[in-house]
Amino acid sequence: MDRAPIEEDSFHHVYNRGVDKRVIFEEDKDYKRFLLYLQVLNDTEVQSPNTFEVLSQRAEEDEKKERLADVVAFCLMPNHFHLLLHECREGGISRFMQRLGTAYTMYFNEKNDRSGALFQGPFKSKLVDDEEYLLGVIDYIHLNPREIEHLSEYRWSSYHDFCNQKKYDKILTAEALNDFTELPKDYRRWITGQHDFSAINHITIDHK
Repeated sequence: MDRAPIEEDSFHHVYNRGVDKRVIFEEDKDYKRFLLYLQVLNDTEVQSPNTFEVLSQRAEEDEKKERLADVVAFCLMPNHFHLLLHECREGGISRFMQRLGTAYTMYFNEKNDRSGALFQGPFKSKLVDDEEYLLGVIDYIHLNPREIEHLSEYRWSSYHDFCNQKKYDKILTAEALNDFTELPKDYRRWITGQHDFSAINHITIDHK
């Protein structure tokens, strides 16, 4: 299993893809359901899986919650996803990812009248082992769609929030970065110059 030990107050590049590299997000409805799970299942008080109605109602509530993990950045692609997570409580990332994988697989299988595994095994994670690499991992995650669509047009990532558009602020906890790295003031301009990720090859994934 390609997974680093997860210790409290550490950052991890987390990813998974469809079994046999199959498409796991077939339509907008699928992306939106996964995003709902990213928001609502990241809560110590919520049990998973749960009914869509209960989770949707929970998503509309403004009350503060105790997160299992901090979601710092994400990108959903047709056959895989990337997350940058911060372990804010012991065992939080593992619990969160187990919930996420179970809930989305159940939804996808029911929608498509299929059974069996959807993902290529348990989630994979790489420890971001140097604070200087944090911004590189964020850029790498956000640049995933660049070969299929302009970043400003791609809806299924946290790129827009890093450009101060606050699209997924109910999912993200970017302030987890405050004690570790400083984000560029003009992230949109910054990311256009990022192409060389050789320094972080050990914490990225070949997603093709």
